[in-house]
Amino acid sequence: MSSLARALRGTFNVRRFSSSAAAVSAAISPPKKSLSSIVNGERNPKRMVEKFKKACESERFRANIAVYDRTVRRLVAAKRLHFVEEILEEQKKYRDMSKEGFVARIISLYGKAGMLENAQKVFDEMPDRDCKRSVLSFNALLSAYGLSKKFEVVERLFTEIPRELSIKPDIVSYNTLIKALCDKGSLLEAVALLDEIESKGLKPDIVTFNTLLLSSYLKGVFEHGEEIWAKMVEKNVAADIRTYNARLLGLANVMKSKDLVNLFEELKASGIKPDVFSFNAMIKGSINQGNMDEAKSWYKEIGKHGYRPDKATFALLLPAMCKACDFGSAVELCKEAFSKRYIVGQATLQLLVDELVKGSMRGEAEEIVEIAKTNDFLKLKLHLSSQE
Repeated sequence: MSSLARALRGTFNVRRFSSSAAAVSAAISPPKKSLSSIVNGERNPKRMVEKFKKACESERFRANIAVYDRTVRRLVAAKRLHFVEEILEEQKKYRDMSKEGFVARIISLYGKAGMLENAQKVFDEMPDRDCKRSVLSFNALLSAYGLSKKFEVVERLFTEIPRELSIKPDIVSYNTLIKALCDKGSLLEAVALLDEIESKGLKPDIVTFNTLLLSSYLKGVFEHGEEIWAKMVEKNVAADIRTYNARLLGLANVMKSKDLVNLFEELKASGIKPDVFSFNAMIKGSINQGNMDEAKSWYKEIGKHGYRPDKATFALLLPAMCKACDFGSAVELCKEAFSKRYIVGQATLQLLVDELVKGSMRGEAEEIVEIAKTNDFLKLKLHLSSQE
């Protein structure tokens, strides 16, 4: 064998050995966890904060919006607001705080935590960090106050800040103001903003109309809802599932059963898939008409379409079944919810138990209580009513 051939053979064998060794090493060494998974996998709030702050040293980690949002939500749920402040104040040492998008995110996170003073302070300090304040950070601040139901503050800031900082509100700004007015109960003021939006050279979008529609139909102002729906059609704004669900709910409330079914068919024909909220509206419409058999049929459609009933579904059906003295169906439905691990509200279950006792079905009531106690996912403490 020539020296060249031996050299090539030796090189090939070394490479083959190296590849094999690398494969074996990879097989016995666990994959390195990402910084995000390390933070997300931590359950202890204090250690979570420590790991989060350490992970923030990575620029790539700081760009991960989802892990910031998830961490803040978990700390809020654990009622550890001081930890929320700790991890968000930590961000001020990074150069990212000179970028408006990053700062707007911090403002939004403080808003989700209900820490408005902190959110306002971050906004006010932006010039000190050579960070411009435009409609982006303005919208984040408006949203923060809106989430905390400080509706009057949203109105005031919407007027004051654009004038003081020469910021021009966009459609997101107006949508936030409209939501605040609707939640405040000032529906007519919110509707009046449609004309102002157009006078500013902006166009109402689907969020604008959905907010106004839901507020109109929920507050029982059906006529206003229909006018807004007509205006939406006139402006050629395509409806989405939220739009249809709002109107379905409105029709269910005023017991226009024929129109309700027609709109549901229109929804399906549009290519938009109905969701659990759509079926809940159909259930409510049937209950309002006193047709429990139809309501039960709509309930079955939820599973057929691949959805799980939610708390609202059972809050509609169980009281209605009790009112119709259909206790057998109520018990059967409740047991199905337990067996399939659906979420049923505690108030709804307590009402069922009380109604069963009133209906001389104490044994069934005790059974429901016992089953509830053995289902840890519910964590309920139900007590039988003393009424017989």
